[in-house]
Amino acid sequence: MPYPFTLPTTSSTPLDAFISSPSHPSLPLTATTQRSVLRDALKKHKRLPPAQQAAHLGVVQEALNAYLPYALGIASALNSGRIGDEPVNVTNTKQLQTEWRLTLSATLPGREPPRAPLAGVYNDVAFVLQSLAYIQVQQARVQLQVLYSSSIPSPDRRTAAISSAMKYLLEANAIHNYILNLHTQDPASAPLDTVNSTQVALAALALAEATLITVLKDDPYTTAVIQARNKEDKEWMISAPSIPKVRAHLFARLCLCASDHAQRAAASLAPGIGSLDPALLNYVDDLRRTSRAKAARFLAIDAEIAGKTGEAIAYLRGARKELGLAPLEQDASKRKGWKGIKQTFAEKREDRKVEKGSDDWGLDAGKLEEARVLEWLEVKWVKMNDTINVQAVPPSEPLMATMPSGREYHTQKPYMPPQLDVSLLARLRAPVDPQQRAFGGDEDDSGDEGAAREPVVVPGAFPSAATAGGGNAYY
Repeated sequence: MPYPFTLPTTSSTPLDAFISSPSHPSLPLTATTQRSVLRDALKKHKRLPPAQQAAHLGVVQEALNAYLPYALGIASALNSGRIGDEPVNVTNTKQLQTEWRLTLSATLPGREPPRAPLAGVYNDVAFVLQSLAYIQVQQARVQLQVLYSSSIPSPDRRTAAISSAMKYLLEANAIHNYILNLHTQDPASAPLDTVNSTQVALAALALAEATLITVLKDDPYTTAVIQARNKEDKEWMISAPSIPKVRAHLFARLCLCASDHAQRAAASLAPGIGSLDPALLNYVDDLRRTSRAKAARFLAIDAEIAGKTGEAIAYLRGARKELGLAPLEQDASKRKGWKGIKQTFAEKREDRKVEKGSDDWGLDAGKLEEARVLEWLEVKWVKMNDTINVQAVPPSEPLMATMPSGREYHTQKPYMPPQLDVSLLARLRAPVDPQQRAFGGDEDDSGDEGAAREPVVVPGAFPSAATAGGGNAYY
């Protein structure tokens, strides 16, 4: 369900060509080696098939955590002349220039996002931290994927997966908040991926996702719908799930809080409309809608427990409007016509994405899954109301307008980045062998970073319309 962020890649940058340290001569060379290892890990991760990338996340995270202390240490030494409590003399021989691929920027279909030249060490640190936050979100996706598969996990496995995903998302939120506090020398030079408004949005987005999954552990209706789709399931004779009244109202307020965070993320991303990836903007809007729809569903459950079936049905119909869905037909127990075939096909396609571990599953922020739960409940309650209760169904608009305020669940904690320890700083005082060279990496660079290539003539174009380079392919 969390957004499938793409990890950026970076260029090969010899830090020892840009900075020097009279007090710690080995610092630039060692930092260059660690950065080259990180570059290799990012490139290898991107070239892996989507099904194998989840197992490689730990390798990339280890490389990020290995290089991050050096990057932060160099930035601290340039700014204050100290790394922790130890004085470290680092000077710029020339301004540091790095390149990072902008994965949040809008690009033409089939084209790689561009690499932006970045000046200064703080822009490099910001992208390293942002990549680490993306890793946390990706690991949360891996944990939550188990919950949406056709095979229902055990309660202990379900609780452990949700707790782990929540921890990863809160860590991502803390990292984005930490990037906000970086003292960039030239904020105007920061690309759209790392500007303050984007970081505020990504921090709010991670907090919204972490808040929304708090109700997932005790929400039996989502599990019941997934279980009903499993043809091999034999537990269909078990009675319908129920939620205590107080907890249903509490869950509704938590979902409304998640909706507020998603709304704040959308407002922060608004200045980047047209420049940001439309998939991210659509995801944030879908997350806001899904959160409000979940809140309405829990209020419907609360009303149904109190015997107000008509009001419960009105809440469900209001939730469908929040999702932008049309009202159900009179006989909704059977899907008819082209619309029913199209909806069934979309659901099966999403199920296949989850089973295969596709990198774009859940790109609708759980909107389709919530629509299934709403349809399942409305069909059940309408049939019960028509045969037993016969209560009038009021309009949904007044009920949706009087929903309670959100309730915060998580306490945001600051991010504590790794630091260079004293023993390592002592070893960095060793002089550098003039013949020693930093590790430059084993992975080939991207095709758009090579030297000048032969012009490519597009078939059917004018003879003078040759373009330099063979497109924007990754290899």
